[in-house]
Amino acid sequence: MPAPLVVGFDLDMTLIDTVPGFGAVLEVLGDELGVAFPVEEMTAVLGPPLDLLLAPYLPADDIAAAGDRFRALYPDHAVASVPLLPGAAAALAAVRRHEGRVVVVTGKYAPNARLHLDHLGLEVDLLEGWVWGVGKADVLRREGASIYVGDHVHDVEGALAADVLSVSVLTGGCTREELVAAGTHVVLDSLDEFPSWLDAHVT
Repeated sequence: MPAPLVVGFDLDMTLIDTVPGFGAVLEVLGDELGVAFPVEEMTAVLGPPLDLLLAPYLPADDIAAAGDRFRALYPDHAVASVPLLPGAAAALAAVRRHEGRVVVVTGKYAPNARLHLDHLGLEVDLLEGWVWGVGKADVLRREGASIYVGDHVHDVEGALAADVLSVSVLTGGCTREELVAAGTHVVLDSLDEFPSWLDAHVT
């Protein structure tokens, strides 16, 4: 009997368009700290941990506190403005149609990730937050995932480290060429293409 289907998804720029919310929090944080963050530039490369994004603009000793403040500001400024990306709901529904489990494995602070899922009505079987790059592999292996869907080269790294199929979408900051070079197995323009791909994959 084949193992049940378990599909992992990244969150930011894979299922949801985090740019407007992330940018709004940076604006508020920058006002508080007296720092003019280049918001458009920073939101164009979402994916790395927040500390790495803040590092070029703040003294090293201030980064941890700034990250804590960012996460505290997040619920009031970054949830209502963030939409689902095209095909996200249908992608999760496709997994359910094949009697599969949906696990969201994200670098985002888990309580804030949960706010997005609840606000947008996304029902998932597991949410694991604050895991990044190859660290995602532990969760994917533990949950028995066979597919991990993400938008960033570090999502590819996590999938490959877990020895699962890496499916990449072009809705984040990484190009097709970058994702292929990282070793992804499948590149989709968006999650709109995922249901038909999954149907073909599991049959």
